[in-house]
Amino acid sequence: MKSGELKTNRITNMAVKDFKKILVIILLLASGIISNSFAQEFTATVDRTTVGQYDRFQIYFTFTGAEINAVQNFRPPAMNSFKVLSGPNQSSSMQIINGKVSGSLTFSYILQPANIGEFTIGTASVTHSGKTYSTQPLKIRVEKGTPQQQRESTGGYSSEELAKNVFITAEANKSRALLGEQITVTYKLYTKLNISSPQITKLPQYQGFWAEETDQQQTISFDVGMYKGERYRVAVIKRVALFPTKPGTLSVTPFELNIPVIVKKRRTGNDVFDDFFNDSFFGRSETVEYLAKSNTLKVEVEPLPSSGVPASFNGAVGNYNLKAEVDKNRVSTNESITLRLTVSGSGNIKLLKVPEPQLPSGFEKYDPKIYDNVNKGSVISGQKIAEYLIVPRTPGDKEIPPIQFSYFNPSTKKYVTASTQTFKISVTKGTGQYEPTAGSYAKEDVKLLNEDIRYIKTSDFDLERRQEISLIKPWFWISLILPLAALFTAIGVRKRQDKLYGNIQLMKYQKAEKAARQRLKLAKRALDENKLAEFYSELSLALYGYLEDKFTIQKSEFTLEMALEKLNQKNVNTDLVERAKAISEKCEFVRFAPQAETSASANEIYNEAVKVIVDVDSAVEKKR
Repeated sequence: MKSGELKTNRITNMAVKDFKKILVIILLLASGIISNSFAQEFTATVDRTTVGQYDRFQIYFTFTGAEINAVQNFRPPAMNSFKVLSGPNQSSSMQIINGKVSGSLTFSYILQPANIGEFTIGTASVTHSGKTYSTQPLKIRVEKGTPQQQRESTGGYSSEELAKNVFITAEANKSRALLGEQITVTYKLYTKLNISSPQITKLPQYQGFWAEETDQQQTISFDVGMYKGERYRVAVIKRVALFPTKPGTLSVTPFELNIPVIVKKRRTGNDVFDDFFNDSFFGRSETVEYLAKSNTLKVEVEPLPSSGVPASFNGAVGNYNLKAEVDKNRVSTNESITLRLTVSGSGNIKLLKVPEPQLPSGFEKYDPKIYDNVNKGSVISGQKIAEYLIVPRTPGDKEIPPIQFSYFNPSTKKYVTASTQTFKISVTKGTGQYEPTAGSYAKEDVKLLNEDIRYIKTSDFDLERRQEISLIKPWFWISLILPLAALFTAIGVRKRQDKLYGNIQLMKYQKAEKAARQRLKLAKRALDENKLAEFYSELSLALYGYLEDKFTIQKSEFTLEMALEKLNQKNVNTDLVERAKAISEKCEFVRFAPQAETSASANEIYNEAVKVIVDVDSAVEKKR
């Protein structure tokens, strides 16, 4: 081999070795750059550093690196100079480079300034694999601005945008009705977006109506439906039967729900990866709080016809049947008979007044026991039962005349009178009923006159003169004063009872707490049997019933807002008013998230309800 060729080969080998060294260095640098790109980092950014005093802006605390699922213990900074409108809203994304996976986890807030000036948002921190990462403080300048109402929602979405995609409707099956006729109102939730569990903000008011909630649902179930030619997911969230109690134009106020709406996060313009992360697969989302309100309903209520009103009509509207029965028709004097009256059908069962039977002379009647059995379907129906205990006092063949019950049928627009049969009762004289009492009178010395009047014996008395009492004993004064004291006490009690029974409102006021205790017993029984839905219903009735009686509010006009206003007028402690409101709302909320309820939490709310009723009663009595 020639020397020139050897030299050329040597140079070539050296060039190859140098190239390999350079290639190794480049690969090492590249791997270093890649590894640095996967280094853990926790940063804070805002979409703008200068804002108007009425503007809203977003702040992001973002952790980037590998294994973002290991991020723990996020601690946000104090933001006392700002109103937190939403947050923390959590979103995540990931990226794959050379087979290695990294990603980012972002905690975001939507803020609004509280004052004008320069403010500092402090340090946030997280822990990752045992190490703590912190952000740098951010400075925000707040300038004077003017109120802007066009963006009422959060997350950069206007209320108009959300209102088109999430809304509530109130639909009545009729806009005109007769007094006492059932009107069914259905509240539906329409959405095109993903939502979380809604929370009741304000219940509708039914002034001028008696309300019965029907078809109580434990969960919200969505179906596909159409509204004004557009496709939505729709769910019935509430259905209530209303019975007008007065004629005229009546209104039902809106039903308000606070709905967490899950929306795709909009681009801020500050992130170079926005275009990539806004892809449908890697899209980031956030939860926006949206207040949805139903429409206001108006109903024209017409009075019942004034002509052809039966004498036995007592305000019942619907379609009913009347049934009467007695447990026996052959009895002895002073033996009780049970007369059972049953009114069944469709209509406002709870407000029905069962007719009273007219009994023949010689019968004694006691106050009836009333039972309600209400079926709360789409049409309110059921039966009302009254059981009368009657006792014949004189023998003979007696007749209980037919009992009449009248009602107005809205379907036929006519008054209808239902009547029972005549009951014939055979009453025989009880044995030993009129025998004279034992004593010094002989049986032949007593003669009955018209069954209950007896001659007084006037002869053959064995009398002797008693010695005169020389001293007035102490028992004499006791026997003289004690009856007088008992008499005055009885007169006082009688006057108080007459005053109470003459003033129904006063009587309800005095017995409000006692009635509440009876209702709470029913709630406690349902709780012990783990019937949570029935428990919350009975607890709500106990609280509402107490407030109705204490402030003499008619059931048909009762609303929670009215009762709370009464408490405020009595200068009841604000905290106590809020506690009463919280219990009421809890009883309504449970229908939307029953799976979160436990017997333990129900027991706590029961104890709190008892305390609230006792505290309210004590506070109101002190203000009298």
